Amino acid sequence: MASEIPTIRQTAWISVIPQFLFMGLLLLVFHQISPKNAVLFGAITYLSISYILRSFIPKSHRKGLSLYKENRFLEGIDSFQKSYNFFDQNEYLDKYRYLLLLSSSKMGYKEMALNNIAFGYSQIGDGKNAKEYYERLLTEFPNNSIAKAAIKMINSGEKGNQ
Repeated sequence: MASEIPTIRQTAWISVIPQFLFMGLLLLVFHQISPKNAVLFGAITYLSISYILRSFIPKSHRKGLSLYKENRFLEGIDSFQKSYNFFDQNEYLDKYRYLLLLSSSKMGYKEMALNNIAFGYSQIGDGKNAKEYYERLLTEFPNNSIAKAAIKMINSGEKGNQ
């Protein structure tokens, strides 16, 4: 087993524009209140809001990540399933994560959850469920390159075992 779990971060660079606009708005508001400390107060406010939003709304997702770092994949799978269910019920949060969660991730939380569930199953040696979740991932998100590569790898491993 690998010593460290790989992390892939893809950024949707266009999503940074609304975040800069939000930062600019904060700076403008604080400039009206206290021109001397506008940058400091604006930065602290932006970072605080960003931290709070990303800590409390996708909490099952964050818990799953920390469980995976501890190699507790079965428990992590459960957390990612909860994350998937939450964002499935609140699709607007995932769709508008750039604005509502101040997240610049190219991949939505539902997509990440399915990807992480499949990865977790592969780490505990359950290739059948891993392949099933990667296929489900491709059904819901056809352009997911991670799932495409994983299925190719699983298929080549299956052919090698025959």
